[in-house]
Amino acid sequence: MTTQLSYRDKIAVLHLGDDENRFSPDWLDSLDTHLTEIEATAQGMVTVGAGKFYSNGLDLDFLMTHGDRAEWYVGRVHSLFARILTFPMPTVAAVNGHSFGAGAMLAIAHDYRVMREDRGYYCFPEVDINIPFTPGMAALIQAKLGPQAAITAMTTGHRYGGPQARAAGLVDDTATEDQLLDRAIERLNPLLGKNPDTVRAIKATMFASVVEALGQ
Repeated sequence: MTTQLSYRDKIAVLHLGDDENRFSPDWLDSLDTHLTEIEATAQGMVTVGAGKFYSNGLDLDFLMTHGDRAEWYVGRVHSLFARILTFPMPTVAAVNGHSFGAGAMLAIAHDYRVMREDRGYYCFPEVDINIPFTPGMAALIQAKLGPQAAITAMTTGHRYGGPQARAAGLVDDTATEDQLLDRAIERLNPLLGKNPDTVRAIKATMFASVVEALGQ
């Protein structure tokens, strides 16, 4: 399954796929297309994977075989993060499984996160694979986590299960696998109906320094 879009009344549910959901150029293109549709049709958005993974992050195979396009590729990823961070409606990442690296950054760019409580890890493994964070990626994570939680998450590569991720502030809630999507929808329902231009403007102001760092 590639990315797909469905709806729960006024809430768009963006399905990231049922494999590792790595950020291939085609995957990024399809996500951008769906996000444009969601902006025109919905009042809230949930993203979710399927099975074992929410997202395993960057497409390292693409980077290894297209080194000359690395700067372009990272720019695309940064643009996705900035778009989600300032999306003109409330957003929830329903973290159904492993959320690693850029996949964890995608989730943290949402307003809220609900994670499966019994399986899956939330992890920034960059320190263990010798890929330092870009300034934009670091700014994104640090905008959402307290200083001590950011130090641990970013410099140790710790793998957080659901309850531990909640305790650290990486996610806002946990749920069983069969309740995960419903819990995310429940979190959004009371927040619907705000003016999208106002919501976007507020988020753009809140995260102006992050958006600037992601644009460099």
